Amino acid sequence: MTENRELSSEYQWCLDEFAAAELGDARLNARCGELAVQLAKQPNGPSNRSGEDWADTKAAYRFFDNDQVTPDRIQAPHYERTVERMAQCKRVLAVQDTSFLNYTPHPKTQGLGEIGTKKKKQRGCGLHSTLAVTPGGLPLGLLTQAFFTRPIGEPSHTPAECRKLPIEEKESYRWLEAFEQIIALKPAGVQVVTVCDAEADIYEMFSLAQEKKAPLLVRASANRVLLEDEFHKLWPKLEHQSRAGSYSIQIVGNNKRKARTTTVSVRFGEVTFRPPWRPTGVTLPAVTLRAILVKEENPPADVDEPIEWLLLTNVPVPTFAAASEIIGWYCCRWQIELFHKVLKSGCRVEDCRLRTAERLFNFIALMSVIAWRLHWMTYINRCRAELPCTVALTTVEWEALYMRIHKTSQLPDFVPTIYQAVRWIAKLGGFLGRKSDGEPGLTTIWRGWLRLRDIADTWYLVKEHANATCG
Repeated sequence: MTENRELSSEYQWCLDEFAAAELGDARLNARCGELAVQLAKQPNGPSNRSGEDWADTKAAYRFFDNDQVTPDRIQAPHYERTVERMAQCKRVLAVQDTSFLNYTPHPKTQGLGEIGTKKKKQRGCGLHSTLAVTPGGLPLGLLTQAFFTRPIGEPSHTPAECRKLPIEEKESYRWLEAFEQIIALKPAGVQVVTVCDAEADIYEMFSLAQEKKAPLLVRASANRVLLEDEFHKLWPKLEHQSRAGSYSIQIVGNNKRKARTTTVSVRFGEVTFRPPWRPTGVTLPAVTLRAILVKEENPPADVDEPIEWLLLTNVPVPTFAAASEIIGWYCCRWQIELFHKVLKSGCRVEDCRLRTAERLFNFIALMSVIAWRLHWMTYINRCRAELPCTVALTTVEWEALYMRIHKTSQLPDFVPTIYQAVRWIAKLGGFLGRKSDGEPGLTTIWRGWLRLRDIADTWYLVKEHANATCG
């Protein structure tokens, strides 16, 4: 690879993130890092523009089509780096979620399945990811990722049929598989709390957490039956608990809701669930958990769905302060939604036209690591703003950024902080920086980052020419 390391921060972090790749061939190992660098430089370009010429493009196709290349093998070194970053923390949240990728506009792609409702006749795949996040919101990297497809034309199971299936044959089993992987990857001395939305309200998740003594936090969806309790069901018991206090939370906006800050009431207590019936003689143990009811008592008039979460955890909740901390952990669950947004809207993986699902999954696996890096760029500014910007940018990049923003050729005597650099990058992306604007978001940083790539390349050529002239 001929590119000068100083030109591109992508070069160094890709080397670090993929250095331990084991794809069964030294050339494939090297190609993995090189391809990551090329894609990181143009993360919103299609896969057929992953290099500078047709030879690079053909090499990329061959890489994704190689039988020795799999998503797990591509991401294995990244998982190792994630665990290393986790080991520097006292507590980490392992946030799981599922997203569906739509490839209906690419009907020639073979091996995909049904997504959405049967009436829509959409084709694509499911992607289940686990993102390691600090309680402060900084994404440390992926811990698990799995693809799944639904058979085309197969009738949907009725609820009664689903109840008769062993858990291993249900699509929801992906939550338990990821949970077991998280437990296996946990660094010594670090509390790793698995955090999931309501889709993971699966009794086997609670049973596994109890068996392995692994911290778990899940939003409840079922009004489960309680064991030998006067209230009989989960929700009535929590609603009868005394109000412990109020807590302010920030609701992240999406295509269904506006971003806003609201105040919720908090009630909590201990519950023991009666084990549900399972087929083929499977017997599950009773499970004791702590439940936290989070409710928006006085929502604004224009809010259609007030906040009401019932959180279940095996982490002790002795006080209101402990309950508030756990609510804060659940709020970090939105980071996995933001990660999937970067992957789909930023890296535009749904535009990829690789002809088979196997090639496509390899491409998405590589792009997922790049998406994490872009996600990290946004939140390192909010969590570690005082660090020098060289933790994310090379000298060429921050120099080019400084001169472009300040319209000067005179560099400062100090290295700017990450806070300053990220806000300057956001300005390149259209961020105005007014008092009412808050911190820059993913979209503006994304746009600015793409502009900075071109500016930095130009500054590198200027420096090279000046050095050659002086020499």
